[in-house]
Amino acid sequence: MTSAPPPAPPSTAAPDRPLRILLVDDNADLLDAISGILRSMGHIIRTAGDGPSALALALDFCPEVVFLDIGLPCMDGYEVARRLRALPGGARIFLVALTGSVQREDRWKATEAGFDHFLAKPASGREIRSVLNQFRGLPS
Repeated sequence: MTSAPPPAPPSTAAPDRPLRILLVDDNADLLDAISGILRSMGHIIRTAGDGPSALALALDFCPEVVFLDIGLPCMDGYEVARRLRALPGGARIFLVALTGSVQREDRWKATEAGFDHFLAKPASGREIRSVLNQFRGLPS
């Protein structure tokens, strides 16, 4: 059993600076809903519907935060998280697991794969804002 990488350090970005956020989910309606919430907060959003697309996009986009579904086709979110962590700069990405399953084992597996935070779907705008504040080192 390998230990999880250390959590990404809080961002030193100004609290009002837009973040580069990658949102990965195979549910188009969920992508639209969460990307709309994030855009309304002023962030720069890119979306992907599967793991390979997310990894390719991450290389060019260099996201600061990734909201990543666990139950993806082709490659599950745990594997995508491990591969994101292996990219240059991947240790600095703030990884947020999105899942419909909130069992203790799921949280443990997410931590082992390198996730910094865990959100149950559907996540509310308040929960998303709280996670982004945590990344920035701000109070929720």
